[in-house]
Amino acid sequence: MDAGKLDSRILLRRRIATRDAAGQPLDTWVTVQAVWANIKYQTGSAAIKADRTTGKASVSIRIRWRADVCTGMHAAYGATVYEIKSTLPQGKEWLDLVCEVLT
Repeated sequence: MDAGKLDSRILLRRRIATRDAAGQPLDTWVTVQAVWANIKYQTGSAAIKADRTTGKASVSIRIRWRADVCTGMHAAYGATVYEIKSTLPQGKEWLDLVCEVLT
């Protein structure tokens, strides 16, 4: 892939466990790094469940290879947050992230 196709700036985030003032556990998301990416929507579906329309979209995000990205992290692009379901290394040049849209 030509580096010029990495046209979207995403934030890679990981979860850290913290506690609030009362000692209750909190999940906090911290930004690991901002990276350039190529985002492609692969599939999408919609269904009506409990009188509500729900949707699910599978997305492929390609970034330059990194060793610190793993399943369970998030990628954020604007107001859209993607959950990283799997990482597929393409040698040590590219890393494809298989994601689902959360918001």
